[in-house]
Amino acid sequence: MNRAKMIIAEAARSIRASMSTTVAATMTVLVAMLVLGTTIGLGTWLLSYSDHIKRQLVVKVYFDTNPQATPRQINAIGARFDPKANPLVEKVKFVSKTQALKIMQRRNPDLFKTGLAFNPLPDAYEIQPKKAEYIDKIRDELRPKPAGVDTINDGGKTSHRVLRVGGIISVVFLIGVILLLIASTLLIGNTIRLSIFSRRREIEVMKLVGATNWFVRGPFMVEGMICGVGGAIAAVILLVIGKAVILPLIGLTHSKDAHAIAFELNALILIAIGILLGVSGTGLTLRRFLRV
Repeated sequence: MNRAKMIIAEAARSIRASMSTTVAATMTVLVAMLVLGTTIGLGTWLLSYSDHIKRQLVVKVYFDTNPQATPRQINAIGARFDPKANPLVEKVKFVSKTQALKIMQRRNPDLFKTGLAFNPLPDAYEIQPKKAEYIDKIRDELRPKPAGVDTINDGGKTSHRVLRVGGIISVVFLIGVILLLIASTLLIGNTIRLSIFSRRREIEVMKLVGATNWFVRGPFMVEGMICGVGGAIAAVILLVIGKAVILPLIGLTHSKDAHAIAFELNALILIAIGILLGVSGTGLTLRRFLRV
């Protein structure tokens, strides 16, 4: 307990003695956490929107109208892609030609002003895969074309473009977060190095009189943790303001279609990373000055 009090007291003295570098380190954490928090928020929103688009990818199986596909042929397709029997399928929906006509009439009422002599639309199945990436496998299961099936629509180039863009967004988000963490650690470490460098003689004397590495490292680690917490909390406050002021202006809000990570969870992540960066940046920088 006495040692802990001594370390905290020494860290407080160090902060007062080198206030400029402490403020600089805190501001560095603030900027890094602000950028990281914004990246996490926008990145998770984009990933969510990408998943929403992927869920709209379906394979549509249209049946023959001339001659009319038999009930046995239609039921055979439904049984093959029943979610209970096929691990690739999330759900399958049968759309009769009557339902299809009502849907088209609701979407395009102008086409029905003169009336139709007959219903030209076919019966169809809409097969939704469990993962958008399964759409090609489902399409392959329909080769060769089963009896009674007229056409099969899996989105073609559009579906593959959606999958490709979704994969790119995921990779870019992951790489961006990793690069931000590395850059933040280096920036914080270089800022804290100024404070440590100004006290290198003190560190050397402490080492020469027998102080352990952890005893010397303790106050600096506490100082780094304080800088990390302070900068992260300030970044969270700015993000709260930005969420209230900026997001409504650009129209990026939570919805059933796309939503970012919960703000509370994002704030906790930033504070935890701020502490980790402050402590690790101090620890990595201090290593060279402990070699006495």
